[in-house]
Amino acid sequence: MRYVLDLSKATKASFNKVGGKNANLGEMLNKGGIRIPPGYAVTTDAYLDFINKNGIVEELYYLLAGTDPADLDALEGVSQKIREMIETSQMPEDIEAEIRESYALLEGTCNVTDLPVAVRSSATAEDLPNASFAGQQDTYLWMKGPDQVVKAVQKCWSSLFTARAISYRAKNNFPHEQVLISVGVQKMVNAKVSGVMFTINPTNGDPSQIVIEGSWGLGEAVVSGNVTPDNFMVDKIMGDVTSQRISFKHIECIPCRDTGGVKEIHISPERQNISCMDKKEIRELAKIAKQIENYCGCPQDIEWAIDYDYSFPENVFIVQNRPETVWSQKKVEPLLASKSCHDLLMERALKVIRVS
Repeated sequence: MRYVLDLSKATKASFNKVGGKNANLGEMLNKGGIRIPPGYAVTTDAYLDFINKNGIVEELYYLLAGTDPADLDALEGVSQKIREMIETSQMPEDIEAEIRESYALLEGTCNVTDLPVAVRSSATAEDLPNASFAGQQDTYLWMKGPDQVVKAVQKCWSSLFTARAISYRAKNNFPHEQVLISVGVQKMVNAKVSGVMFTINPTNGDPSQIVIEGSWGLGEAVVSGNVTPDNFMVDKIMGDVTSQRISFKHIECIPCRDTGGVKEIHISPERQNISCMDKKEIRELAKIAKQIENYCGCPQDIEWAIDYDYSFPENVFIVQNRPETVWSQKKVEPLLASKSCHDLLMERALKVIRVS
């Protein structure tokens, strides 16, 4: 296929075709032996041919020319015009055909009709060790059927031009025309628990600690700030849980199984104050975190999910990894930071959920 690459064939060498997020996932699967949900990447070639075949390239970059990264009101106006232009343009038949065919193949691989998938942006300036593009493009969860997937891919393309993304590129001297976007389409993890983990303590820079944070359901309730996750500190050498903080968790994010997308619901009282994970799950996550860090050669910031539908440990999936961008860049002895892991997670705003 010209416009689609299966993640089982993606590596870091595919970066320019599949973007940072998809390249990292493919690398972890193919060379690191890490379990990820099966899926495919709609390549940057598809995005480029889309904007060229629709004849919107000149107008797109004309609107971006001369924008002031500090003028957020003006950027919002430019962003809205560009996103509407992309989302209302016609999807070329050859690109759409490959997206639909690849979705059908993924349904066959998973033996599920109308397979729920996560559709996630993967830009070529994303997940770099010296930049923080996290959360600047959109993610669409629990998309079902080829029509929803095609529409979500087009919306992911348009999210390359959020006001925040435009401003960040301008402030950090990333030319707009040189930042391209791929889209990952992966089997949706039916998450009973999900969260993030760091292979360096993000609060104080201690490299001997792995910090794991998680909560019930999908991770969006944590990112939105509506729930505080449980926090587990693991000794990187011994694998022992050295401390834990169990939070009050009254909200979880679950799929809208009929319409697609996700929603928040209240957690039953008996689950609100108990740990979302047992020790074997925590240790398995810590083991995977060490494997990823050892392979990548630097501290990592990792998103994970534990699936209802599989047996342990085959139900533990990695859905994203990127270099940790705070302490790993420091050359001095780390000092105690004033922000908690949860504060850092919230500031990153890992994703923006927009449900059609």
